[in-house]
Amino acid sequence: MNLRRSVRAFLVTKLDIPLHTPFGISGGAQAMANNVLVSLTLDNGVTGYGEAAPLPPYNGETQADALKVLNHASTWIIGKDCSDWKNLASEFRSQGGNSCGSAQCAFEMALLDALTQSDGIPLWKFFGGASTDLETDMTVTTGSPAEAKEAARDILARGINQIKIKVGGPKGTDYDLERLAAIRSIAPTSPLILDGNAGLSREAAKTLVEGLKKLAITPALLEQWLPKNDLEGMGELARYSGWLVAADESVCSKEDAQKIADLKAAQVINIKLMKAGIATALDIASVAKKEGLRLMIGGNVESILAMTVSACFAAGLGGFSFADLDTPLFLASNPFKGGFTLTGGAISVAHIKAGHSVSPL
Repeated sequence: MNLRRSVRAFLVTKLDIPLHTPFGISGGAQAMANNVLVSLTLDNGVTGYGEAAPLPPYNGETQADALKVLNHASTWIIGKDCSDWKNLASEFRSQGGNSCGSAQCAFEMALLDALTQSDGIPLWKFFGGASTDLETDMTVTTGSPAEAKEAARDILARGINQIKIKVGGPKGTDYDLERLAAIRSIAPTSPLILDGNAGLSREAAKTLVEGLKKLAITPALLEQWLPKNDLEGMGELARYSGWLVAADESVCSKEDAQKIADLKAAQVINIKLMKAGIATALDIASVAKKEGLRLMIGGNVESILAMTVSACFAAGLGGFSFADLDTPLFLASNPFKGGFTLTGGAISVAHIKAGHSVSPL
């Protein structure tokens, strides 16, 4: 095995994929996945692919931000030895990746894809090989009660049982409760994950909990209802609701995860590779497991490329209680071949023999 593998080529292009309908969260909606594709070729001829999926309503990152950081990498990466992927990932972070998590993620994806292809190792095995299977939910984005009801009907028709609902939009808690009641009428037994994307106040959160209890709706998980820095409120939400609470926007580093654990602010950590890259995600998962916190894998508005990497990450590491890897279903086209298989809500990466298996058509 060649112990030194240098970068021969590094290319960055826009990856614009239309959606069937806008993907709405509490902070706004996105009508197109304005992502970035990275290809990294080693001196052995193997090319790895990565995807940056910035989501402005989620954390303010834009396609322009990702392009700027990734294009800068082309000025220094050629000829670099990437056998120690974490060392090169650290260099990328110091060269601007720390300012754009989705760019950091795309770089590390492409790097690991190239390295694991070279070694003939599937990415899920690289991450530990604990499993090759996950069960994903599917999301009902912001919209009217009638639209929510129709979306729930479509999700069940796909054979997906777990439903994630975006809450905390500008129309308030009464509107959310109407939407949730409409969904529950269609899916009376489906586990419901309610995602606020940090868009609710403490008062609104309490009102929503009270309304849910009046409707006899018991969610499987409350995901990041409150602002990212309100960890005290997050802990209180878990206590007075009696339901599981997940931290998402609040956790972008291992230090964040440790603080969540120390304050007993949440019981679940949502790991998204797009927050700060794969190396950081591994650190967060390590802290969470050490502290007895449960894990969730999620993402931004990503194609099958990035979602497959996340599936390999979560299945390979093992121990993930929740999976939210549904965004390829929202895209109106798929410019790639390969990736995970989806049967109903069951994701499998067992067929992947090397790398993440995804490449452009």
